[in-house]
Amino acid sequence: MLDEAFGPPPAGDYRAAPEDFRVEEVLDFVPEGEGEHLWLFLEKRDLTTAMVARELARLCEVSPRVVGFAGMKDRVAVTRQWLSVQLPGREAPEGLVERLAERGIRVLDQARHPRKLKRGVHRANRFQLRLTGAAVADADLESRWQRLCQEGVANYFGPQRFGPQGRNLQRARAVLARGWRKRDDREGMLLSAARSFLFNELLAERIRDGSWATPLPGEVVMLDGSASQFGVAPDDAGQLAELRERAAQLDLHPAGVLWGVGASRAAGEARAREEALAAGYPGLCGGLEHAGVRLARRALRLRLVDPALTRGDDELWLSFSLPRGAFATAVLRELIAHPTLEPPSSDRSR
Repeated sequence: MLDEAFGPPPAGDYRAAPEDFRVEEVLDFVPEGEGEHLWLFLEKRDLTTAMVARELARLCEVSPRVVGFAGMKDRVAVTRQWLSVQLPGREAPEGLVERLAERGIRVLDQARHPRKLKRGVHRANRFQLRLTGAAVADADLESRWQRLCQEGVANYFGPQRFGPQGRNLQRARAVLARGWRKRDDREGMLLSAARSFLFNELLAERIRDGSWATPLPGEVVMLDGSASQFGVAPDDAGQLAELRERAAQLDLHPAGVLWGVGASRAAGEARAREEALAAGYPGLCGGLEHAGVRLARRALRLRLVDPALTRGDDELWLSFSLPRGAFATAVLRELIAHPTLEPPSSDRSR
């Protein structure tokens, strides 16, 4: 999104060690203090959330199905998040904190709650990221950062959604071509990869024509920091002008389609963009509909919350919060060029 103003981003490095990539989950509520679920606020290093969940289930001698968490956090990172484990009528195993520590998992807090922790209930994630390499000395880097703070960030799904070398996307194409079955994709990872790719393609096209942050006639828009959505009338010039002014203030954002079954609320020019996407990728769009995935929407743009930039000797630290489901790599790819920030090729997907 910044190439027209600054050219391609300079080469840089990030996440050379887990301590360079720190994430803390932010909830809108706290555990109630009683109930059959034990909630644990854990700090992990160089472990996936799934690894921690399995270890917690093993130590508590329960099925992994009764362990809950709000979101999957990066492996090569130091991350803090809540997990829950159902322990009806009994206390946690003796020495649980110490045994988790032996696996490199610190218990920072714990409390009881009546319900299991569900996916997607957290409000945001707070990031602290260390950058090094040539980009740190680049004269335009701080100008790039200021543009992101003032104008928002393109809300791409990160390359990690597609697996190494985009293999999740390649597998999704094959599975959708023959007809998706639950046993081929028990966690829905392949469906998610296909929908994420289609969203990224739509967003990329909007960036190319300069409309990614501006509502189109007939667009569905999303309020910042909220899932609330409403449509723009395709022929109401007054409403469109008002909403474009609000978009310029980062109060709302255009909402792109996450492909699936269901009536699209988009109309006019915005609807035509979605139809062009379906025409370009009939196998993916048709396969998702056949699989019964429900149509949804995602904001095309992110607002950085409480952004800060701090310089050190040959390094730079960024801190900011993003809403759940957003990727810090979407921010980094606007600032530095790094092989792991490259998205899957659309040519390979076709």
